[in-house]
Amino acid sequence: MKKLLIVYCAAPLLSLAVVSGTHAVEALSTAELKSHCDFYESDPDGTDGVFCVRYIQGFIDGAVVTDERVTYNVADEADRQETFTERAARTRVGARLNQYGPSVYAEFCLGEPVPLREVVEVIISDLLDEQKVSGIPLAREVVYNTLRSTFPCREAGKR
Repeated sequence: MKKLLIVYCAAPLLSLAVVSGTHAVEALSTAELKSHCDFYESDPDGTDGVFCVRYIQGFIDGAVVTDERVTYNVADEADRQETFTERAARTRVGARLNQYGPSVYAEFCLGEPVPLREVVEVIISDLLDEQKVSGIPLAREVVYNTLRSTFPCREAGKR
């Protein structure tokens, strides 16, 4: 009887422990990223400079892998019986991906590999511009806005 009572009392407590341990990842604020990137120019190999670069690199890698995976999932789904219109839309998706690269659906294209240093320096410049970051609380929004405005995908033949 005593063991049964322990089991009945312990089960709700264990479920609370499991539930309380599952939290969403806290988004990095613009101010926090800026505080790290402030040190990039003077000490790019220091802890703060490396944090700044790795955050930006991780953002880009995440966008690339997500867009690429979504595109493959769409193509896999399209392997079923499809109408002419569906096939035309699917082949355009593949052509656009091949032309601009896997970040095309994130609305930025780094095209021929752009040196990471160049991308980082452009983003840091925007982070340090109070007018560009005013009212943008999350670092990911600043990084995304900068990538979209500085490295837009261009239509063939346009520059």
